[in-house]
Amino acid sequence: MEIDREQREFSASQLEPQSESTPNISERKKDHIDICLKNNVNSQVSAGWDKVRIPHCALPEINFDSINLAKEFLGHPLETPFLISSMTGGTPSCDEINLQLARACEKHQMAMGLGSLRIFLEEDKCHELKKIRREAPNSFLAANIGLVQFNYGVSVGDCQKLIDSLEANALILHCNVLQEAIQFEGDRDFSDLFSKLDKLKKSCSVPLILKETGSGLDAQTCQRAVEAGIDCLDIAGMGGSHWGFIEGLRHPKRKVLGEIFRDWGIPSLEALQTALNVVGKNIPVIASGGLKNGLD
Repeated sequence: MEIDREQREFSASQLEPQSESTPNISERKKDHIDICLKNNVNSQVSAGWDKVRIPHCALPEINFDSINLAKEFLGHPLETPFLISSMTGGTPSCDEINLQLARACEKHQMAMGLGSLRIFLEEDKCHELKKIRREAPNSFLAANIGLVQFNYGVSVGDCQKLIDSLEANALILHCNVLQEAIQFEGDRDFSDLFSKLDKLKKSCSVPLILKETGSGLDAQTCQRAVEAGIDCLDIAGMGGSHWGFIEGLRHPKRKVLGEIFRDWGIPSLEALQTALNVVGKNIPVIASGGLKNGLD
């Protein structure tokens, strides 16, 4: 395998936590949006949806106008079984994105998961989440926090504060280990999180959803999450936006890492099949990652 000079000069010390001045969370959120708007940030590996072949029926003998997509999800009725997956929040431009999505969610009675709400805790502005609920008073809205943040000061009480402020129907806990590992200022202590998940489950007032962020949930994580009492899995597989690659684009010292790991993960179709093999029909599974059109 030929390795170019830039990769040869990469050293393991670049993986260590950085001490130089780094952007605050607001600046980081803005960076993420700007990068996604200006670049192709998808992994280069297919999510796998194109491999699914739905049998054609030449004469189905149905009235298409009578098709009903309504679904109950974690105790909440949905007119369509779609989730606007967790994206962003915490800065004026990001908040406007969420308000627009919340309006669409309310119009079509879909579910919506917000992006990480850590910034709302750190900047003490959880009350601003009420603006999103006002845009979608009847919709399923899920709060969201990175599970790793339980090793960096986030508490069960903090989660309940987010839930109460949003009047959330569920709490998403995202696993973004690759993103944090590549992120210049990332949090890298992922130890002992299943025990913290178990503790949260015992006191949380709403269902818990465990999700990945574009690299897919593996079988072991699915199984241990179910054992800890998780109520829903969001596979968030590889094939769409790749947050490891995005973090590589954010900082010159992470550029090589982002490129190396751009195709790291479990393709969405494979992750979906894996999760269903683990949970069967016991809990709902959200299929996300690399969805580009209605056929997907």
